[in-house]
Amino acid sequence: MKVNWFKRVWYRVNRNYKDRLFCKIFGREKRKKYALELYNAINGSDYSRIEDLEIITLEDAVYIKMKNDVAYLINGTIAVYEHQSTVNLNMPIRGFMYFGELYSRILKGEKSRIYNRSLVKIPTPQYIVLYNGTDDYPEYSKLKLSDAFISPVDDHDYEFTAKVYNINCGRNKKLLDSCKPLWGYSFLIDRIRTNGRTMPVEDAVDEAVRYCIANGILVDVLEEERSAVMLEMLTYFDEKGYEEGLREEAREEGRKEGREEERANTERERKRADNAEARADDLRAELEKYRSKYGSL
Repeated sequence: MKVNWFKRVWYRVNRNYKDRLFCKIFGREKRKKYALELYNAINGSDYSRIEDLEIITLEDAVYIKMKNDVAYLINGTIAVYEHQSTVNLNMPIRGFMYFGELYSRILKGEKSRIYNRSLVKIPTPQYIVLYNGTDDYPEYSKLKLSDAFISPVDDHDYEFTAKVYNINCGRNKKLLDSCKPLWGYSFLIDRIRTNGRTMPVEDAVDEAVRYCIANGILVDVLEEERSAVMLEMLTYFDEKGYEEGLREEAREEGRKEGREEERANTERERKRADNAEARADDLRAELEKYRSKYGSL
């Protein structure tokens, strides 16, 4: 079984596939205990009532390509966690857009209240990026929306942040020790990378998955959804193919947007032509009335 075959199948059939391993672990209703454990680890809290956490991930938020994120509503807070294998300085922009959509949906049906004089309360945003790429990156950093402003600002009146935690093995030990599923996710990725130095990628993934199951690491996820996880990991670790797939996806999105813009321009031109023709008809009718009343010019 060749990786290139997986790559072709993955990008031809599953281009919009969003439910990846990170979501399987932390974004499923049946594994809300893992979601609560992740929230507690990030925030140093000790919530124990699983029913207090609601998963509110936007499953149809394709327009910003946030494929690995999960969103929770708990204790008056919207917590959005996204796994990234590359650090993207535009994460605050993406998060800002994502939260705007979340708030719009939360306020749906009562938007008129924001025009009242009394203050409308909304959940507090928390945007976390969990990084496990291969670039050397600090254990923690904070990306700011204001860094993207064309005109820099000195104050913090218009700020939105993305807090980035490095979850590679050996980094943020306290965080990983506080959330066993997150540690397991980190361990699986690290073992595949380590195996890949001496094994073909198919064998590297298969051995890592087998090892984790045999040693009680993410057993419920890996046993239940082994085929999907294997497919994802094979594609993910075929880095050249993975990156080319992302580029092709972006090119296709650009072509799609171009076609839509072309159709919109054509429609605008058609409407302008129709309006001009209608105006010409009106002028001809006015001229005929004039001629009928006063004779030829």
